[in-house]
Amino acid sequence: MALAGPAAQRAMRRCQPALFTRALPQPPSPPAPAATVVSAAAARRFSSTPPSRQTSATTEPSPEPPNPKLNSKQNTTKKRKPLTPSQQAFLSSALRVNQAGELAATLIYTAQTPPVTAREPHLRPLMQHMYDQEAGHLATFNSLLAKHRVRPTALYPLWSVLATGLGWTTAMLGREAAMACTEAVETEIGGHYNGQIRRLLEMVSEWEREGYEVGGEFTELINTLRRIRDEELEHLDHAVEHDAQKAEPHWLLTGIIRAGCKGAIWVSERV
Repeated sequence: MALAGPAAQRAMRRCQPALFTRALPQPPSPPAPAATVVSAAAARRFSSTPPSRQTSATTEPSPEPPNPKLNSKQNTTKKRKPLTPSQQAFLSSALRVNQAGELAATLIYTAQTPPVTAREPHLRPLMQHMYDQEAGHLATFNSLLAKHRVRPTALYPLWSVLATGLGWTTAMLGREAAMACTEAVETEIGGHYNGQIRRLLEMVSEWEREGYEVGGEFTELINTLRRIRDEELEHLDHAVEHDAQKAEPHWLLTGIIRAGCKGAIWVSERV
């Protein structure tokens, strides 16, 4: 077979270029970035936003709803009504006369105890018990007078002398007379405290009707007067149990003492 000439060879190359032209290798294209897959748990673990707030970053937190209970408490807060001048005067006189009465009671028992217990030694615990309660009452009213700046009665020295004389005189008349003295005094004092408590409760009822608050200090004062009144009436029971009504003449002795107590109460409330 004859070889083709140069002209024929050039014609063949023009007709079949793909057979003789070798394809050059293309540079590799850069690899596509791998898709990042993060689990929900991992996302929560690396997120600084709490799970309950993993919403849109632009979402504004909703305001908390108003608390109806708090609003109702604020709206129902009661005010305290100031004391009127007459109420202030009543409270001052009540504290003053109560302090004077408890002073007199301690002096009566102080004067009675030695003569009575010398003849009736078994009465020493009872006399001491009644004295201790009266001394506690006196300390209470001394504290209240100082706290509220109420002056004591101007007749303090006079009542001291009279109370000591009454205690010593009735004790010298005998156990029955000493107990009759306690019966008469505590009868008047019990009624006196009851009158004060009723007046204070009327004030409380008036404030509550008008929608005012009753302060805790005022309530405590009423409870204190009730406690002291009950202890005074306990002394009355002790006196009756120990033959107070056998004193002779009982009606005259107790009548004089009760009249003296009423007069002392009336004066001490004003002076």
